[in-house]
Amino acid sequence: MNDCYTAFAFGTTGWILCTVSMGLVEWRVWHVDNTTIISSGIAWVGIWKVCFISYLHNTFSPSEIFVAQDLLMLATIMEAVAIGFTLFALWGVYKKELKKHYSLVFFLTGGLLNILSSVLILIPVSWNLHSIMKNRSIAFPPSYHLPSTPKSQKVGAAIPVGFISVLLLLLGGFLLLYDRSLKLVSKLLRVLNPYMFISICQDVWVL
Repeated sequence: MNDCYTAFAFGTTGWILCTVSMGLVEWRVWHVDNTTIISSGIAWVGIWKVCFISYLHNTFSPSEIFVAQDLLMLATIMEAVAIGFTLFALWGVYKKELKKHYSLVFFLTGGLLNILSSVLILIPVSWNLHSIMKNRSIAFPPSYHLPSTPKSQKVGAAIPVGFISVLLLLLGGFLLLYDRSLKLVSKLLRVLNPYMFISICQDVWVL
């Protein structure tokens, strides 16, 4: 059961970090030459908005940011469901009011949703990191006074937060699957006749 509690902690922390990453505006840090409008020469580009000189605007979304909006929102909802399944299973085991096969299903479902959520987060985070490394452009409207391609751009805080979220969700998911799979295998071994396995092994050895 300790693995299940650890997995629940990892999953909850990963979900929180996913939400934080989605809300951060610092996905890309742009350095621009135009300091007339952008006095600091730095603009922060997020998946929901772009920020400079403390003014916030909605931004035209390229493909990687548009995908990030949808996938991170979906991952946040999916992970909330995973936490609900895991928490309900833990409550059932603690109170002993939930049948073992039901708790097994809830644990396995929570683990699979953890892993699926981590994949949904990994796709946009990796895609945006690749765009930053390649110094990809964004077609801002003229009113933003931002060039389509910056002089240079750096990784913002949201990217590493997203990767940490992916790691924690993967660990939580695999811990749940590993722990519950061992329980399932041990239960099957107890149910099946051990002499059957001995007979099968002897037949295989003769062949």
